[in-house]
Amino acid sequence: MQRPTTITKMSIEMQSHQAEAAPAEEPLSQWLINMPEPPTMWQEFVGYIRTNVLSKKRNKMKKKPSNQVYSYLKSVFPILIWGRQYKLNMFKKDLMAGLTLASLCIPQSIGYANLAGLDPEYGLYTSVVPPLIYSMMGSSRELAIGPVAVVSLLLSSMVRDLQDPVTDPIAYRKIVFTATFFAGAFQAIFGLFRQIFHRYSL
Repeated sequence: MQRPTTITKMSIEMQSHQAEAAPAEEPLSQWLINMPEPPTMWQEFVGYIRTNVLSKKRNKMKKKPSNQVYSYLKSVFPILIWGRQYKLNMFKKDLMAGLTLASLCIPQSIGYANLAGLDPEYGLYTSVVPPLIYSMMGSSRELAIGPVAVVSLLLSSMVRDLQDPVTDPIAYRKIVFTATFFAGAFQAIFGLFRQIFHRYSL
């Protein structure tokens, strides 16, 4: 009859010993009060620059300069990538596609030039030169490059407030050329920034 009592006393002593040996748990409220502060926006920005820009720049500096130049040229001119795989049978299909597209773009570009208040030859220029440039610097095979009706109407409505094309067509053309030049310059600058960001983010 004394055996269960002895076992009970031993279990009580073991539980008390474990309770004394276990460290005291910190209350949840104290942990919440002593919670570390989140990093500031400036600290996050500096950390991003160090991890994603400076470290990758150091790794790229270890590479050969010729490889860096060639990789940069491939990112600017994708024709260096797919041009190696181009074959003669592809040219036949591209020729048929080009003739089909030209039959549509020529009258369309003339109409867009009339919408912009310009002579028809300027519409032909905008439908020939941009696709030639995009064929070397573009990466999409489905994208159509050229003038659009919305831009022609918007340009005409803005420039007509400054100069009437009927009274002075030369001044009207100069204003249109200036507006299109600055639009292209801004697009080129934004594209350069995109290339720089894309280069350092890889």
